[in-house]
Amino acid sequence: MRKLKLDELNRKSIEEYKESSKFPVVLVLDNIRSGVNVGSALRTADALGVERVYLCGITPKPPHREILKTAIGASDSVDWRSFENTIDACQELKSNGYTICALEQTSESISLEKVEFGEKKIALVFGNEVAGVDDGVLMACDYAIEIPQFGTKHSFNISVSLGIATWEILRKLKFI
Repeated sequence: MRKLKLDELNRKSIEEYKESSKFPVVLVLDNIRSGVNVGSALRTADALGVERVYLCGITPKPPHREILKTAIGASDSVDWRSFENTIDACQELKSNGYTICALEQTSESISLEKVEFGEKKIALVFGNEVAGVDDGVLMACDYAIEIPQFGTKHSFNISVSLGIATWEILRKLKFI
């Protein structure tokens, strides 16, 4: 076994990526503080081929030093939009036929391995690193999903939860 070299990976150019079809999943970042988390979200969005990323509220936007450092170019390949208010982003997505899912621990959240998606257009809302998904935004969501955890901590870093949840949802929707 040997590691593949970069030229053996047959990756798309930015232009080819922008022209390629994407999975109908939108990642909504609700008042994320860390540019590193935003860069990681963009990089994951690129790797998994999701439709776009919405950067809402205080969430840093490219070009931002921390985003550029972790996105390693994904801020150029991934379609992203900025919204002052996350609820506005959710309303636009709903009007375009998306089911809005918060990744949040709530009294009614569904464990990720148990959630069933009949829908084909999903928007995943990820909340602030400290406060989580805003209560008003949570009310605009169709439901909440949580990732089972088995240790002493009660949350994952946003970039970790974003990768886990997005991969699993793409798998459940049979896109991958």
